[in-house]
Amino acid sequence: MRSSLFALSGLLLSSASVLAQTSRTTPAACEALQTLQVDGVAVTIAKTQWFVAGAPLPAGRAGGPAPAVSKLPAFCRVDGVIDRRSGVPAGATYGIGFALALPEEWNGRFLMQGGGGLNGTVQNPIGTSAAGDRSALARGFAVVSTDTGHTGTGAFDGSFQQDQQASLDFAYAAIGRVAELAKRIIAKHYGKPPDKSYFAGCSTGGREAMLMTQRYPLLFDGVIAGAPAMRTSYSGIGDRWVAVTLNEVAPKNAQGQPSTREALTELQKHAVIDGIVAACDASDGLADRMIFNVNACRFDPKTLVCEDGASDRCLSPQQAVALEKALGGPKDSKGRQVYPGFAWDTGLASTQGIAGLLHGGQVIGGGANSVGMDVDAAVERVQNDPGEPLSTTARWTNLNTFSGRGGKLLFWHGVSDPWFSALDTVDYYNRMTQANGGADRVREWSRLFLVPGAGHCGGGPSLDRFDALDAMVRWVEQGVAPESLTATGAAFPGRSRPLCAYPLHAQYKEQGNPDDASSFECRP
Repeated sequence: MRSSLFALSGLLLSSASVLAQTSRTTPAACEALQTLQVDGVAVTIAKTQWFVAGAPLPAGRAGGPAPAVSKLPAFCRVDGVIDRRSGVPAGATYGIGFALALPEEWNGRFLMQGGGGLNGTVQNPIGTSAAGDRSALARGFAVVSTDTGHTGTGAFDGSFQQDQQASLDFAYAAIGRVAELAKRIIAKHYGKPPDKSYFAGCSTGGREAMLMTQRYPLLFDGVIAGAPAMRTSYSGIGDRWVAVTLNEVAPKNAQGQPSTREALTELQKHAVIDGIVAACDASDGLADRMIFNVNACRFDPKTLVCEDGASDRCLSPQQAVALEKALGGPKDSKGRQVYPGFAWDTGLASTQGIAGLLHGGQVIGGGANSVGMDVDAAVERVQNDPGEPLSTTARWTNLNTFSGRGGKLLFWHGVSDPWFSALDTVDYYNRMTQANGGADRVREWSRLFLVPGAGHCGGGPSLDRFDALDAMVRWVEQGVAPESLTATGAAFPGRSRPLCAYPLHAQYKEQGNPDDASSFECRP
């Protein structure tokens, strides 16, 4: 049915486009899109702009620098708004902003890039998430981005949630509308619809990626979901749990409040990482300060408790207990796990722009200075929050329509992510597997890759650069499923490793260059 709709897109879409029925565009065709009108969609084109090859991109959020990307081709950028309107509070204006990049030489593929935080800004439509060293736009993809229905003053400006429609747009509605509109514009502008459509995002963009498989199963052929912020209310409980537990052993500041980040000294944090390395590093066949056999890692903080006369590179009994409790995750009064704990990993003390878990994690929504936590009350507050369903929109596991039409889904998550536990993504993947016919069937269309040492969407002592987009294209278009992704990273120059599809891990073959991915194989 959708293919029929796209075949008729020329009847549904009208513009002053001067482009012939080809896969190329021109500055003149770009300018003509300023008069674009779409039947049945209240869309306003704010501007069109032609970028010559290698031209600098517009500034980022709040006038900040544009992201550094590989050299881009010549392309047309179209900025527009769907359903511009007034809303709550009085005087506020809303609309689904979007930007669509149309490369001069189009490869027939379309990619939608996910957002971040609470969105609220239209990011440069480039497509860099999990794309290695070459963006989707640089490869010839048409790329679209969106603010999901509101303009924010910062990455976590939640004022739009006063407005019902803006909340629904952010939760799930906007991404579907923008995807469908972008496809219609592309079909008219190039003279044909996209041959294949892809989605890639991390964090909020990872949640949006999951939504595309769950709520819009007919729109995309391949979806890449990184570190998905799929149930932020519960991850907030998990982060607060870490902080308040470390506060039990933290010194007090001048105001008499516990200083979470000083619960362990810097030397003690290093000692913990060294202890994890000693316990788990070699389980993948090579001592390299990277833990690939995540499931086999068994670390007991009590092994670091100081002996008489020991230095400060050890823990007090109270610190060891608090650390084990914090990383174990919150449980309610009946012993039920409310949110998964966090894996013992080498990036737990990394700041990488945000504090690692050993610094108390990232406490969003208060509670950083508290000692002790009523988990039952925290869960009740979440369950009674009228807006809570909007923060858990991506938990559906029935994906038989998406998979049945040949859709492919790839997850990836940094094992040291301090905001959203990688174990929560593992839990979803396991439940999704059970709901869709078991591991053998699901591996035909979905894979999960864990990134040891990596924090939220990358960083940390890790190999966090890999090309999942190329792997996804091969899977969708050639039927070659990714058994592993070759990863590199600034933390370990000259080193590469395979990221193996869960539940396998990279194991050293006991011969060959230990810094080369070819010296490793994927094992259970």
